[in-house]
Amino acid sequence: MTPKRKIQDFSGFSNEDDKAIFNLEKDYGAHHYDRINLVVRHAKGCWLTDENGNKYLDCLAAYSAANPGHHHPAITNAVMDALIGNYASVLSNVVFTDPLGIFLSEVAKFAPQMAPRFGNHGNKALPKNGGVESVETAIKTMRYYGFKQKGIKDGRQEIIVFDKNFHGRTISIVSFSSSKKSKEGFGPLTPGFVSVEFGNLDQVKKALNKNTCGILVEPMQGEGGMIVPPRGFLKGLREIADENDLLLVCDEIQVGMGRTGKKFCFEHENIVPDGVILGKALSGGLVPLSVFITNAKIMDMVFSKGSDGSTFGGYPLACVAGTASLKVFEEEKLAEQAERKGKILKAKIEKIAKKSPHVKEVRGQGLFIGIEVKKGNAMEFCRKLLKLGLIVNDSHGHTIRISPPLIINEEEINFMVRQLEKVLVD
Repeated sequence: MTPKRKIQDFSGFSNEDDKAIFNLEKDYGAHHYDRINLVVRHAKGCWLTDENGNKYLDCLAAYSAANPGHHHPAITNAVMDALIGNYASVLSNVVFTDPLGIFLSEVAKFAPQMAPRFGNHGNKALPKNGGVESVETAIKTMRYYGFKQKGIKDGRQEIIVFDKNFHGRTISIVSFSSSKKSKEGFGPLTPGFVSVEFGNLDQVKKALNKNTCGILVEPMQGEGGMIVPPRGFLKGLREIADENDLLLVCDEIQVGMGRTGKKFCFEHENIVPDGVILGKALSGGLVPLSVFITNAKIMDMVFSKGSDGSTFGGYPLACVAGTASLKVFEEEKLAEQAERKGKILKAKIEKIAKKSPHVKEVRGQGLFIGIEVKKGNAMEFCRKLLKLGLIVNDSHGHTIRISPPLIINEEEINFMVRQLEKVLVD
């Protein structure tokens, strides 16, 4: 495969040329992303195509949203069938739909029994759209648990979070972000969060007080620099939560659904959290969909009629896509694929790192790999790789993020490695 193979003009959705699209975004959109000058007209499997037919290997998978590959046929067909069959439209939540009921049962059973210390009551899931909405659901759950179960005065509940976290960009979430850019000027910020060093159990213990009700953690940090915590960190959090009657919630929006070589990232330490947040890959990257999953006993304690809601949260089209995506995950053994291919890819990248004057460290698990560069100028390498047919981005400025669709094959891995070697060694 060659990165710039000219096939035929491919206009995709419109006949507007790239320059026109750049100007449309400039004139009518918020300038809230630092983009590269590429208009993608077609996405299939692991490849993206521009208007001239130039092909690029997608090494980001939309931050894990496209884990099964772009436009996976089984998920795409399920969505098309729903649209053509007239059972895809959003409906009032005053009625029931079979896509929602079936999806909830599948996704609840997809996870192991959450919060087993509360008993084997099964799981329940609350669906939303983007992942950040389900993070908000998790925060509500932890706070209400502190109020109802622990007797913390309402408004005094505190949740322990971690430096360099990324859980989204709503006001509540950016309130405990380490990024000044994410929150400056958007105050007043939401109180009730205590941030400590990621991977540091001693700091977690020191942050505990009578008002602590939960711990919110990414089992591995993506936007924070592709950071893998020290071995035993998650197990230590589980012990702290048990000893202090706290809810431990794992945000697996980026690292779940097979990304790190396990169905859930928390499985690497053989722990089970009290709740888990899933999004992105949950619908195969075709429709916004996220969920918060917890023990049925906790879900029923926290949420009653009128205490939560969402017009599009769990609407039929999203649920159809979600159910199809879960089926693809199991049938195609995506977690096993990520584990096997990730070992091969990481080993090849580590060989490059030994020869490279630029690489400081290679880290990650499964197909969740970070290449930290010595001068903290990862984006410079990302732009060079774009010219060689790879779509990558930086993480926290200093690390090249490698997270391709989990269906990537051997030929595509070798193509990626050759291009990485050209910019990191040659």
